Amino acid sequence: VQLQASGGGLVQPGGSLRLSCSISGFTWTQDGVGWFRQAPGKEREGVACIRSDGSPSYAGSVKGRFTISRDSAVNTVDLQMNGLSPEDTAIYYCAIVTRDCKGGAYGPWDNGTQVTVSS
Repeated sequence: VQLQASGGGLVQPGGSLRLSCSISGFTWTQDGVGWFRQAPGKEREGVACIRSDGSPSYAGSVKGRFTISRDSAVNTVDLQMNGLSPEDTAIYYCAIVTRDCKGGAYGPWDNGTQVTVSS
């Protein structure tokens, strides 16, 4: 399985960005795909995950602001981020999450996309 995150950039507080994860070699049977982020000096944290049936789950800090979605036809998982704040600044990664978002995460942790929220 290969994943490639893209779409990061510099945005002002209150702005929006849409990240995209291109996936190859993966089928939507029993695992999900999640977005994670790691800010400087902080642990990596899960942001959102989408299950094999398309249902999403979100971290409390992004609920209501971020939306995860998928396009099964082209095998991409997007993360629409609205109402961004400086606290959302981080490198964002996408990864496979086993057991429909309940298991471990397996991703290219060296291949994220930088999101910077600053005025």
